[in-house]
Amino acid sequence: MLGPILEASRIRVEPPRPEHLSRFVTWFSEPEVTRYLARIFPPSLQEEQDFLKRIGESKTDVFWMVEVGGRAIGATGIHQIDWVNANAMTGTIIGEKTEWRKGYGSEVMALRTAHAFRQMNLHKLKSSAFMENGPSKRALQKAGFREVGVSREDIWRDGRWHDHWLCEVLRSDWERSVSHSDQQADQAG
Repeated sequence: MLGPILEASRIRVEPPRPEHLSRFVTWFSEPEVTRYLARIFPPSLQEEQDFLKRIGESKTDVFWMVEVGGRAIGATGIHQIDWVNANAMTGTIIGEKTEWRKGYGSEVMALRTAHAFRQMNLHKLKSSAFMENGPSKRALQKAGFREVGVSREDIWRDGRWHDHWLCEVLRSDWERSVSHSDQQADQAG
């Protein structure tokens, strides 16, 4: 399914539109962008159209485009939703390299996490990153995720094996951290 429009201070997430699909073709043809993704080969526009149709009909995925100033810079999603056990996997990509290291990934993850817990009533979110992908790991940790393990030599890329960092956040832990942050803001103000 396509997610509802959500907004934070600097970003907006919204359902993808057909004109967004060419962005993925461009982003996924950049080796620097796909370095830490499972996808190695760039998709065709038809593959992206098929993906959008599939994701729009899915009952176990929620998907958004990430926009800054009206410009699509990436995408985020909640995937493999297990409605019985109330957990899911998450993922985010900032495909526009000029927008890297500006904190947009952290904002997206925080917004998506709040939606998953408060609107979708999920209990746990899981995610992962290449062990050496420090920016993704830090953004996930800012959103409340904590390390639960490392899957050693899990991904073959660039002629060598890479470890995969695994993390999760429970709703109860996230609620406590949000409540603590709100209290600190009240005290400072």
